[in-house]
Amino acid sequence: MSTGGNPRPVLRKQIIQGDNARILETLPSAFAELIYIDPPFNSGRTQRLKRLRVKADPEGKRRGFGGRKYRVEQVGESSYADRFDDYAGFLLPRIEASLRCLTADGSLFVHLDSREVHYVKVALDALFGRASFMNEIIWAYDFGGRPKTSWPKKHDSILWYARNPKKYVFDYDAIDRIPYMAPGLVGPEKAQRGKTPTDVWWQTIVPTNGRERTGYATQKPLAILERLVRVHTRPGATVLDYFAGSGTTGEAAARHGRGFVLIDQSADATRVMAERLEKYTPELVGFDAPLPHQRLPRLARSSS
Repeated sequence: MSTGGNPRPVLRKQIIQGDNARILETLPSAFAELIYIDPPFNSGRTQRLKRLRVKADPEGKRRGFGGRKYRVEQVGESSYADRFDDYAGFLLPRIEASLRCLTADGSLFVHLDSREVHYVKVALDALFGRASFMNEIIWAYDFGGRPKTSWPKKHDSILWYARNPKKYVFDYDAIDRIPYMAPGLVGPEKAQRGKTPTDVWWQTIVPTNGRERTGYATQKPLAILERLVRVHTRPGATVLDYFAGSGTTGEAAARHGRGFVLIDQSADATRVMAERLEKYTPELVGFDAPLPHQRLPRLARSSS
């Protein structure tokens, strides 16, 4: 956002392939108003997902709406080993290295599941100070299998820490409204306006055959990232994600007039991001095999 008559800054739009522990040291200071990360959950499994293309074909074996037939082709596969002996020891040095990139009024969001969230929260309380912990956001969904030996695990946690708990970006007016569960109890005016969400966000996962799906394992819904970007950044700000996966953070930022710096070590992930965000013309840095129309500039560290 321009102030004092200064021109609006050019948005940073970068996808960087490489080890985030090394790359974070090269990034400028205080350039990101929001850091969101969705690190591996330490499930102990190899996360794998096939990328499929569906085409109409009268001889196809898949039947869809109206009896139409489709042919399914596999066009790729993404995977990574989600296994760490010392999860906090893996994650916390990276978070600490990234804080130099955060603005004085910026926020960090760390997306985790029930296996590690408690350990990471204690470590983040020590890193930031407990006063900087603002919310634990629960992303609740209702999809997939239901075991008969325990309550089905259908939520993730997103920990929010403010760099300065007394001064941080939070645009209340940018919060999207959701329907009242009992609109008849609040009157027509409130029912039409809707209510603001709490710290429990109900949002379905990305459907397997949905338009949003990129074919990347563990892809998160765009609606979750759009809400964070709208509320916790100003127009023209930059968002940093150094476990960027399929690039959902970058798309959420670009859709709302924000810049993005996305980092991932996986060549599969950065290729998916480059294809997904091509219309926003990001700079591709460190790619093993860059797209032919893209430049590969050197990432210069700011002197600030």
